[in-house]
Amino acid sequence: MAVPARRTPWNGVGRLGSLAVTLATSLPGVQGAAVEQGELVLRTDRLSLLAVMTTLRDDPRFSFEQMMDLCGVDFPERAERFEVVYNLLSVTLNQRIRVIVSTDETQPVPSAHRIWPSATWWERECYDLFGVLFSDQPDLRRILTDYGFEGHPLRKDFPLTGYVEVRYDVDRRQVVYEPVRLTQDFRNFDFESPWEGVLTLPGDEKAHETRQDPLPGAGKTR
Repeated sequence: MAVPARRTPWNGVGRLGSLAVTLATSLPGVQGAAVEQGELVLRTDRLSLLAVMTTLRDDPRFSFEQMMDLCGVDFPERAERFEVVYNLLSVTLNQRIRVIVSTDETQPVPSAHRIWPSATWWERECYDLFGVLFSDQPDLRRILTDYGFEGHPLRKDFPLTGYVEVRYDVDRRQVVYEPVRLTQDFRNFDFESPWEGVLTLPGDEKAHETRQDPLPGAGKTR
């Protein structure tokens, strides 16, 4: 009687590794593709971004039909300090990929809104919080911060206090913007417990007297 061959158990990481090799060798403009911490990551350049994204969506080997998210990362020490990260999902093949492209404060990234219309919301958020520009984006406005907001709050060099503060002026009956004014630029904090070093607590003076050591030669405490 023949013994049936054992099936090789499903190995998702191995499949992602095979997919990474396919991406790195078959897609023009791909700078690299690898499995990083169990996730498929692809890096490309700005000029090749839209072509790579279109292939990832339409090629049946990949079938990344949905763009789930777009976010920014700031590395101020780099010449191209920003990374724009696209998280794509293939519902058909049940797999995900992270696409990364780098840029600086002046070079725009091609907008992906014609490939995934939902990209407009994410690109506006990335522009608002990091200042990343997206070319061919017809609605590149701030989306989270208020009108007249200065700067981009998720940049690493953005001050924690911000540049302006917003408040409602009762006398003027309108919202006003004013420069941030700190009452104290620096304060010293003493984190020592207020009870440390206290021999007698307030109101406990009499009880403290009974705990004192007896006088020499005395038969009882005072």
